[in-house]
Amino acid sequence: MKTVREAPARKEILARMARLEPGTKPKWGKMTAAQMVGHVARPMSGAMGELHVAAKPGPLRNRIIRYLVIYVLPWPRGAPTLPEYIDAGDGDFARNVKALGALLERFAAAQTLLPHPAFGALSPKDWGRLTYRHLDHHLKQFGL
Repeated sequence: MKTVREAPARKEILARMARLEPGTKPKWGKMTAAQMVGHVARPMSGAMGELHVAAKPGPLRNRIIRYLVIYVLPWPRGAPTLPEYIDAGDGDFARNVKALGALLERFAAAQTLLPHPAFGALSPKDWGRLTYRHLDHHLKQFGL
């Protein structure tokens, strides 16, 4: 089971991300490539205390549902996201992709992570798997 806490999985994600271009069109959804780069960075930034996102009540806080979403169930296309995770896609694309890579490395090495606003408290293992699945989902969205 791939997780961003393992170097081979990070290397794979970063290689796929390196093939993303500003004009790459999504296979589904409305995000641009630049917006996606910012979007996938935000949960990691929040987990490390660099972005404040208020806790949201909901079914993802249930232990069984949380486990199924993180480890078992396929992720649906077009699922709603937290407003704080929506990114305008501003700035230099190449610099933002590079910054995402650095953020991913810092996140993977972090031993203490804050609770996820929708899932609640997660172990580093859960955070690593959730983040891998999030990145993988959006890279597939852009055909990568």
